[in-house]
Amino acid sequence: MDLRESIRNQNDVALGLTKKLLQTEGKESNLVYSPLSIHVVLSLIAAGSEGPTQDQLLYFLKSKSADHLNSFAAELVSVLFSDGSPSGGPLLSFANGIWVDSSLPLKPSFKQVVDTAYKAALSQVDFQTNAAEVASGVNSWAEKETSGLIKEILPPGSVDSSTRLIFANALYFKGAWNEEFDASTTKEHDFHLLDGSTVKAPFMTSKKKQFVSSYDGFTVLGLPYKQGEDKRRFSMHVFLPEAKDGLPSLVEKLDSESGFLDRHLPKQQVEVGDFRLPKFKISFGFEASNVLKGLGVVLPFSGGGLTGMVDSPVGQNLYVSSIFHKSFIEVNEEGTEAAAASAGVIKLRGLPITTDFVADHPFLFLIREELTGTVMFIGHVLNPLAD
Repeated sequence: MDLRESIRNQNDVALGLTKKLLQTEGKESNLVYSPLSIHVVLSLIAAGSEGPTQDQLLYFLKSKSADHLNSFAAELVSVLFSDGSPSGGPLLSFANGIWVDSSLPLKPSFKQVVDTAYKAALSQVDFQTNAAEVASGVNSWAEKETSGLIKEILPPGSVDSSTRLIFANALYFKGAWNEEFDASTTKEHDFHLLDGSTVKAPFMTSKKKQFVSSYDGFTVLGLPYKQGEDKRRFSMHVFLPEAKDGLPSLVEKLDSESGFLDRHLPKQQVEVGDFRLPKFKISFGFEASNVLKGLGVVLPFSGGGLTGMVDSPVGQNLYVSSIFHKSFIEVNEEGTEAAAASAGVIKLRGLPITTDFVADHPFLFLIREELTGTVMFIGHVLNPLAD
């Protein structure tokens, strides 16, 4: 398996999903989410699917086969998600969990994939008489795995006596900037909102060289995090439209070409003139099924096809009822803390030499591991004062 090609495909999927999300659920508010977290939950569902349902998931995820997806997941777990903090890099954790009703034995082939590729912790539970208690346990698991940042991935009522499986993923990242910002130079300036009004927001600034590059209608800033002793390199990238109201047209470009990200990232440091980046903190949650249906992933939600998961005749009546996602990010002078959790609930149916970079209007951002190119978080800031 070519890891770089798989990551490039996964990033193309992520940008298509981001575009849909920014134009629907996140149209009116700040947004952050982890495309990688959703990708893992969809991959787990694909691993337990068969026939047209699996084909549709593989097509959406741009993958040749379920085996290919499982190998990709195993590579990510081993290559990308070891904690870098003991050697001075970002603190990083990544966990998968599966809760299955004790009346349903997992198929041995599916259990092997769950254990080896996804390293998922497996819990046998009783949904039929203790659904609320199980949901509370999943929520506690997600809160623990995200250092307390994601408190309730499953909303009340989302798990009931018809639930048979839950697949969940949790991701946590805490990185310090390679060059921290001096808090004493942080000052309030105007931030221009999409409706033409302004708010006063705290902006960080620096006189040091920055990774900045200009493209057609937008400029990109790269901010590296402190690196550990391994080869991984993490950065935040900020995509700033030239026009104050240019974010919607920038969003349109996201999935306009394969490999968009790789062609639009700054490669070298340049002198900057005016440099300002707002501090921000965002919490965002959504239910992903409508967004996914709008992108052509319909069959997992309509019933049938999830027959590769359990050794039971009821397998043919399983369907994905919901995919919940929550994410959090805080960006300040020291660095970034970010977390995300996703849960799939499966039920039984019945530049020039010097350049300015003044992020004083809505912009996109993402956190990426540079060696592999894996995108972990994506979002946009419409108003840095709003959570």
